Amino acid sequence: MKKLLLACFLAAGISVQAQIETPQPSPSAKLTQTVGLTEVTIEYSRPAMKGRKIFGELVPNDKMWRTGANANTKITFSDDVTIGGSAVKAGTYAIFTKPSAKTWEVIIYSDASNWGTPRNWDDSKVVAKAVAPVNKMPYKTESFTIDIANLSSTGADIEFKWDKTLVVVPFVVPTDKKATASIEKMMGGPSAGDYFSAARYYLEEGKDMDKSKMWIDKAIEMTKDQPRFWYLRQQSLIYAKMGKKADAVKIAKESLALAEKAGNKDYVKMNKDSIKEWSK
Repeated sequence: MKKLLLACFLAAGISVQAQIETPQPSPSAKLTQTVGLTEVTIEYSRPAMKGRKIFGELVPNDKMWRTGANANTKITFSDDVTIGGSAVKAGTYAIFTKPSAKTWEVIIYSDASNWGTPRNWDDSKVVAKAVAPVNKMPYKTESFTIDIANLSSTGADIEFKWDKTLVVVPFVVPTDKKATASIEKMMGGPSAGDYFSAARYYLEEGKDMDKSKMWIDKAIEMTKDQPRFWYLRQQSLIYAKMGKKADAVKIAKESLALAEKAGNKDYVKMNKDSIKEWSK
């Protein structure tokens, strides 16, 4: 009995111990900022000074640094951007830095899965580099900080701050390209896909079928050079719903032929079933 009680006591102690939570010495941080029309996210860990000398000692000069603590710092761009004159495709990257007394080399690295710096450095994974001057601040920053500052419609700055050191790396976003494309699309009117989606919604919700027919007819007309079997399938359903069975069968046969050519068995079966039903 005593052994059983002792075992229960020890198990309870372990359970209590497992629930203890303490703050991390280098807490994680996540920053998301919209720059122009591009979303930029930075994830990193924030070590503190704690009375230590940082650059030149804790962070050695001219050595590759993970740019924070724990896992490598990650940056994600929703669009293609430009850093240090190099094009960086949309995606997630690691930020590595090589600090020195007067400048930092900031490296955008395609492999963002490392804990710290890569064991085997691969130059082919370097997608961009920038050399930035070291600026001295009149005040100390206790915890390592990365910020996105000086926002404009065309770009912003990535700021690295710790102790009295400030390093700034600009990047450029494709706002004008995206905005112009959006404007031209809207000014040019709805696309075939817009008409298709509107027609399908009206059919599925039992709304105005004359409008549904008008929209699907426009979608078909806009894609007549490259007909799409799923568009034709939708058109046949709309015509059948309106009682135009003969036209629906003719359109379904066109959709069937294209679906067979594309090897889409689902649309082949749906069209065959509908043709059989509407031909009665």
